[in-house]
Amino acid sequence: MQLQLVDDDDPGRWCNAADVWQATPLAVDLAGRPDHLSVLAEVARTAAHLLADELAQLASWSGEPEPDEIPLEVGEVPAFLDRAARRLARLDIELIGPERLVHGTPRLHAVVDDAESDGEGPSRGRLGRQAVIEWSLVVDDGEGSHTLDDASLARAAAAGARLMHQGGRWIRLDPDTVQAATTRLHTLRETRRRVDPAGLLALAAESVGDGIAGGATATPDSTPISLEATQGWAMELLSGLGDDQLSEAVAPESFVGTLRPYQSRGLSWLRLLADIGVGGCLADDMGLGKTATTIAHLAGKPGPHLVVCPLSVVRNWQQECARFAPSLQTRIHHGAVRERAEQASLFSITDDDVVITTYGVLTRDLDTLRAVQWGTVVLDEAQAVKNSSTIAARSVRALVAGQKIALTGTPVENRLTDLWAVLDAVNPGLLGSKRRFREEFANPIERHDDRLAASRLRALTRPLVLRRTKSDRSLVPDLPDKIEKVAWATLTDEQAVMYRQVVDELLVDADRETGMRRRGIVLAAITRLKQVCNHPAHALADGSRLAQRSGKLNRLDQLLGHILDVDGQALVFTQYTAMGVLLAQHLREQTGQAVPFLQGSVSVAARADMVDRFQSGADRVLLISLRAGGTGLNLTAASHVVHYDRWWNPAVENQATDRAWRIGQRRTVMVHKLVTEGTVEERIATVINDKRAVADAAVGHGDGWISEMTTAELARLVRFDPNGDRP
Repeated sequence: MQLQLVDDDDPGRWCNAADVWQATPLAVDLAGRPDHLSVLAEVARTAAHLLADELAQLASWSGEPEPDEIPLEVGEVPAFLDRAARRLARLDIELIGPERLVHGTPRLHAVVDDAESDGEGPSRGRLGRQAVIEWSLVVDDGEGSHTLDDASLARAAAAGARLMHQGGRWIRLDPDTVQAATTRLHTLRETRRRVDPAGLLALAAESVGDGIAGGATATPDSTPISLEATQGWAMELLSGLGDDQLSEAVAPESFVGTLRPYQSRGLSWLRLLADIGVGGCLADDMGLGKTATTIAHLAGKPGPHLVVCPLSVVRNWQQECARFAPSLQTRIHHGAVRERAEQASLFSITDDDVVITTYGVLTRDLDTLRAVQWGTVVLDEAQAVKNSSTIAARSVRALVAGQKIALTGTPVENRLTDLWAVLDAVNPGLLGSKRRFREEFANPIERHDDRLAASRLRALTRPLVLRRTKSDRSLVPDLPDKIEKVAWATLTDEQAVMYRQVVDELLVDADRETGMRRRGIVLAAITRLKQVCNHPAHALADGSRLAQRSGKLNRLDQLLGHILDVDGQALVFTQYTAMGVLLAQHLREQTGQAVPFLQGSVSVAARADMVDRFQSGADRVLLISLRAGGTGLNLTAASHVVHYDRWWNPAVENQATDRAWRIGQRRTVMVHKLVTEGTVEERIATVINDKRAVADAAVGHGDGWISEMTTAELARLVRFDPNGDRP
């Protein structure tokens, strides 16, 4: 403790009391002339005596003729500073603490290096690569971070010191915090010197909200953590792998097609995760091309690959693989063909194979499928595993793969545990147990709007979930756009029986009759088959119940659920007035709200009111008869168009779609064409979609061309073959 004298008018002129006793130039300058040094000496003695009377630590200055400095134990300084400030202020004596005193709580700092210390390259753990961590304790003083060396920290902890001198700086510490930090430092050096990506993400979650930036004091058992990585996969992972941080990857040469920029960034993200050795959830909005992005990823990776999806999209996966990556050999592992096949044949699959199966078949054939070392497992419509206790979810976790990818437009449908289930399916154990996730994240966020818990959850999951929405106009700069997809449906058992009965009767009658009578029989049968595909109640016209009897109606419910969950609006077209009435009844029963049906008998005024209500958002679903509403309407509020049943002429469908896809539309329009697998609907869809040039000429005037087919051709067109070759 030193005694100094300072010029009140010019604080830059000062000297120590020792300068006065030694008559140094500093003291003479402050006094103004040598014979005035006695005045400074008297001021110094008076101040020293006052201090000695006020503070016990300075008692030795009492009566001292030449007071200069008093040594203090380091451990005494913090308490002295706390007590002395107010007392000295009363005496008009300024207290100047140790130069560059750092006030702060120590935090644990991890420098992450993703390279092996022996120079042999990265090692690999349970979830892929491992990183080496160098742990230290640092404090911040507003100018930078100051590392505390182990020896000084140990001495301070042992002595219970509140102040320590480190690198020319005085650092003020809490003894309990120092002891806790030192203990945790040693524990982390023993248990977390190496971490895999899961461990690194867990540390990242711990580092969020620990008061590092805000200056909050850590509790003794929770010293804040900060992470630093400057290169490699660790830096990529800690950066969050956000869409704005990703580069655009180049699709492999075997990929046929062009990825949009955001899809190329998605491909880059999938590749980064694969290189690190972890799975991810591609959660882009429906219609942004998750399937194409994933196929580009599969085309550039050694296989074999497994796609697990709902039955309704099995055929779509096969078609999209053939379209974008024809070099990939697709196999459908489903149905009677699967049951008759040698199960061992799966073991002969090659690196170019993509096996497509359903969640249901996966559970039944788990022993066979988990015996294969898959390059990639893709979980399409991954919300199917949001209930982690189901057999399907457990089966997915049992599969062995280099990488697992979840595809879903709704990663959180109802609760945050949905997200846990999806990510646990692709990275088992990464988020801990479901109970722990619920306690640490779900309950605090959902019940108490805990922002700290939400921040930690984002830090933990951000690198593993990539979500882009169609509302981001920068994703598709040429908006508005139109994206057309087939939404596959399957017949229920009841529908299959009815369908086969109609086919059998048709083939007998078509072989027996000729001329106009035969034409009438064929066209009537085709209409009835389409009605059976729509719903048994449509074909029977008996007013029977609607729910759970039609695969196509179930698929519509699923589609509308997704659309309404994201606040979308949809137009649903049907060519049959009777089916429109049934749909209106069903949707009213499902939602509890009336759904308007625009058909030919609707008055002009009522028609205008329906349009206005839909355009204003009052109604989010509008049913439309294809003939009544296929032209002349402006319905740009719709971002989705659903064709419940197919019109043979694609131009008619396009005109209907154009009610939403027209000038004034600001959003991408998704067009969903419902097609029942293995039925006449699929054959016609193949003609329309895969041979459009021929179809425009052949079917441009409706369905009359069908009646001219021979009985053999007709049989091929209308047969029910759910396990037949996919187009």
